[in-house]
Amino acid sequence: MKARVSVPLLFLGFSSGLPFSLAAGNTLKVWLSRSGVDVKTLGLLSLLALPYSLKFLWAPLMDRFSPRFWGGRRGWIALLQLALGVVGALLAFVHPADAMRPVSLLIFLVSFLSASQDIVFEAWRVEVLGEHERGTGASIAVLGYRFGILLAGAGALLVVDRIGWRNVLLLLSLLQISLVLATALSPDPVLSPVPPKSLRQAVVEPFLGFLRTRGLARLAGILALVCLFKWGVYLVMASSAKFLVVQGFTDPEIGVLNGFAVAAPILGTLAGGLAMSRLSVRSALWIFGALQGACGLLYWLLALRGHDWGIAVAAVGSENFFVGMGSAALVAWMMDQCDPMLAVTQFALLSSAMAFSRDILTSPWGWVQTAVGWPGFYLATIVVAVPGLVLLGLIGRS
Repeated sequence: MKARVSVPLLFLGFSSGLPFSLAAGNTLKVWLSRSGVDVKTLGLLSLLALPYSLKFLWAPLMDRFSPRFWGGRRGWIALLQLALGVVGALLAFVHPADAMRPVSLLIFLVSFLSASQDIVFEAWRVEVLGEHERGTGASIAVLGYRFGILLAGAGALLVVDRIGWRNVLLLLSLLQISLVLATALSPDPVLSPVPPKSLRQAVVEPFLGFLRTRGLARLAGILALVCLFKWGVYLVMASSAKFLVVQGFTDPEIGVLNGFAVAAPILGTLAGGLAMSRLSVRSALWIFGALQGACGLLYWLLALRGHDWGIAVAAVGSENFFVGMGSAALVAWMMDQCDPMLAVTQFALLSSAMAFSRDILTSPWGWVQTAVGWPGFYLATIVVAVPGLVLLGLIGRS
């Protein structure tokens, strides 16, 4: 892949990951906790990340109405980068303990703008990459995304004691705005799709296009596959922090394990990209899907053994490593399912299905764990990984 495409992919992926920590990640949770927000309120605020699961609802409008500069797609990305920078800067001057409603509104705006940036970036990525480049291109974009989360998450928390939350938020906002330069230097597709001339073309045609080329049953199968492919490992990720506390790991130990949790997906994405340069996307889905589905085994063993540092390192490291590999393969496959002429709405629909699994289907994990215990719960995460692999066998062929 040429540098004129791969380098912008990396930076735009970084731009996509950077605001996530302020919308739904650990940076937001730590900031609110340190500001005196109680646990119940903190739990309810997770709903502010819903735009990531619902972005397919306004994706057609972003396809219908595009800025008349930088090819439309890049114009949208630049405007959203600027808006994210402004909203992030406003957050720096509001204290949650004194003004929770304005803070909630600003966090929701970050989620909405970030999800909107993802919509256009995903569509641009489908349009700019050739079919043979999509596996590698998806890996590069996911790698940039992980670096964005790393900087806004672990990076911000490392320096906040020295410079304070206001300066951290202002620096992240300034960095977000500076990424407009990467957008300006990004290429446009060789054959750019013509923007829809009506809302019918923007809203109805993408879904009719799916139905015409796939059929209702296959479309339902594709959505189910995207939704269920990572369900098992998402359950592991949602429960792991509480599990480690229950198993008696200290805060410093959990901090070290969280370091593995940040770095391992980056390594997994790199490994997935290298593997997909030699494998077909379908083969990569089978291999990576089986590996990520088996992640619960090490947590099951840790639940039986108790406080075991070696098993904990292996469990957390492998979970996040294989998440990176699985994400690269799944995103590449999703790109193959989209018509480049209708990519905005179609890819947004698929990525919303993936976010639905991460944000909604994992929410009852506490009730399940209470009913079956920790060993039973992690065996259950392996079981719920099976339907995704079955669907891959039934409808996974591009």
